[in-house]
Amino acid sequence: MKMRVILCVVGVITATPALALLWPQLLTSSYGLTHPDPMTTALLQHRGLLQAALGAAIIWGAFHLPARVPAAATAIVTKSVFLALTVVDGGMRADMNLISLVFDPIAIVILAVVIVLQLRESTPAAAQV
Repeated sequence: MKMRVILCVVGVITATPALALLWPQLLTSSYGLTHPDPMTTALLQHRGLLQAALGAAIIWGAFHLPARVPAAATAIVTKSVFLALTVVDGGMRADMNLISLVFDPIAIVILAVVIVLQLRESTPAAAQV
């Protein structure tokens, strides 16, 4: 039960960039953009939709065990790449919203623990000897 709640919370927070589809002005607070051009807005809104799909996959994994490890692994890869592309640049890091800087690394650790626990539970007892 705790695992489901944790995965649902991680999934919902992961999906929040999708709000930019409804409220493009959120791009200002989320990405530090004051007047993004239409292509930048579209790309970031598309990113929001992809984040919503990833969040939905994490939530699906909370309730459907076969989806748990693939969803968690996908989230780890995508969050790690995003951090690697942005955090290394001081200018971009300064423009990033605190949620990305704090939540993504925490989510990566949580999801890694989820994978380890899931793999342990699915390994037959005889193989653990």
